[in-house]
Amino acid sequence: MTRCGLFLIWLLHGLPLPLLAAVGRCTGALLYRLAGERRRVVLTNLQLCFPSLGEAERKAIAREHFAVFARSLLEHGILWWGRRERVLKLVRIEGLEHWQAVRDRPVIWLAPHFVGLDMGGIRLTAAYPLVSVYSKQKNPVFDRILRHGRTRFGPTALYSRQDGIRPVARAIRKGLPFYYLPDMDFGERDSIFVPFFGVPAATITGLARIAALTGAVVVPAVTTQLPGGEGYVLRFHPAWDDYPSGDLDADTRRMNAFIEAQVVGMPAQYYWLHKRFKTRPPGEARFY
Repeated sequence: MTRCGLFLIWLLHGLPLPLLAAVGRCTGALLYRLAGERRRVVLTNLQLCFPSLGEAERKAIAREHFAVFARSLLEHGILWWGRRERVLKLVRIEGLEHWQAVRDRPVIWLAPHFVGLDMGGIRLTAAYPLVSVYSKQKNPVFDRILRHGRTRFGPTALYSRQDGIRPVARAIRKGLPFYYLPDMDFGERDSIFVPFFGVPAATITGLARIAALTGAVVVPAVTTQLPGGEGYVLRFHPAWDDYPSGDLDADTRRMNAFIEAQVVGMPAQYYWLHKRFKTRPPGEARFY
């Protein structure tokens, strides 16, 4: 099944971007109807995070989420097999001056889980050496293609989460920017419960801990999917002052608050398919 899906993505990756985007959105509409379990996950997340919205509004966001997610999935074919020139054209970079202002220091690029996450990350690898981490996939075929896509353009140091912090810290100290994705529920280990849209969420504390360990400055890097055939834009934000503060709880809350603000600006593009609130505080009922 995985091989068939990858073959389809490969088969479509040469299409013009407007047509590929349209095919992706149609695929998303179909997935919304067929993927009942994941649809319930998305709707549960939206109900928790946007309780003031009506059911119809949340369902509209959910449908749009499936559309933008499926589109990004098919457009991964460009990242995995397209020419470097096409990848450079696919993703426009804005706010580069925010990184350049601090590039003489160790840097962490905070990259929240929006559907354009890989687009921004692989676009950066096509222009700059960097270090990143990924979650090793159970399916070996998919694992290989993910590693291929994220390392195909240059000297990218890619480690799995199981490798721990040490190799990442060494790479940061050597001057490699760290493209970091710390906003998923990885269980209780290395996590604390802090609010995400007012709901206690198990959130890893790695951003503050790695910044303290390496002396790195945090520069958020958020990728947005643009309409139709316009591709994506990766925006660097200003470097954070006074981070880390030494208060792990406050620092982790600050990260979540920043991500919340980005989600409000493009609610359909956050990765709602993930069970963000899977891990619950002791004694609290499960949501999924």
